[in-house]
Amino acid sequence: MTEQLPEASLHTRLCDLLGCEVPVLLAGMGGVSRWELAAAVANAGGYGILGMVRESPDLITTEVTALRTATDRPFAVNLIPAATEPQLLEAQITRCLELGVTAFSFFWDVMPDVLARVKDAGCLVLHQVGTPDAAQMAEKAGADVIIAQGVEAGGHVHGRSPAFGLAERILSETDLPVVVSGGITTGEGLAAALAIGASGVQCGTAFLATEESFAHPYHKSRIVAATGEDTVLTDVFVLNWPKGAAVRVIGNSVTDGLQGNYIGHDPATLPRETIAHDGDQPRLRFSTDSPLRTTTGDLEAMALFAGQGAGAIQDVPPAAKRLIDMTAQARRILLGAAPNDRKATP
Repeated sequence: MTEQLPEASLHTRLCDLLGCEVPVLLAGMGGVSRWELAAAVANAGGYGILGMVRESPDLITTEVTALRTATDRPFAVNLIPAATEPQLLEAQITRCLELGVTAFSFFWDVMPDVLARVKDAGCLVLHQVGTPDAAQMAEKAGADVIIAQGVEAGGHVHGRSPAFGLAERILSETDLPVVVSGGITTGEGLAAALAIGASGVQCGTAFLATEESFAHPYHKSRIVAATGEDTVLTDVFVLNWPKGAAVRVIGNSVTDGLQGNYIGHDPATLPRETIAHDGDQPRLRFSTDSPLRTTTGDLEAMALFAGQGAGAIQDVPPAAKRLIDMTAQARRILLGAAPNDRKATP
């Protein structure tokens, strides 16, 4: 069942469920989506997600506390169970629940026991998936929202289908709110997602290149200079993640050296060479670490995550401006569309 969007409104049932004003989610980018960015997106009417992948419980406490000081809007914490050591994952979830976190965003393999753990505590679960089968597994495990991630997405990419085709397939098989993710950096993408019956979009690259993002200025500048064609999908940046985990990055000296052999790298055979540091923490060539504000060293050789929508990113504004411009453009498009095209999942 679908319903028409009210004139000049982007409100969908996702907004009611999550407590946001517009159906735009901040991707829970590890290292990048810290409290400052999540608060900026939430205060501008979107939905903030803290990227706490493999972070310590103490950092989670610091980030959640700072976020709550900066906004009274709802938010989620992003964790990746399949890429986190079980003891650390349990400590992360326990700390989140102690802090009163009420929503989680999960990614990669669906782990029903983890979903059950937080659902039993009364929390909402958003689960990002890359295939229709994974969407069905997530729904069966208790997910409240399905995020359909397409191959156009920056960072870790779990599936190989285009975002909109995947979302349409999932929409045909579920009554849950479906969010489109992958290559969406403008209001045109948001309007297109709502037009096919999705309940919203999730954006990573668009918010990585903003003032509040914790990404290093070098990373942001590379996104501004890049086009979608400058990105490549590769599993060479795989240290710290399961074998075969592919990422979309801006091409650099590391990917140039692959001579087109982007897929099929075994982390067990990759050298462990320190090329940068975050404080006293070494950052290795071929690791999944991207350059953050606190990173020093050979930034060019690190994983410069970016999606295929990078070509539409021309500057590094405040996150609120990025969101306001995106939603304003979407409203203009939807108001000019035929009535039957202005639909959103109720």
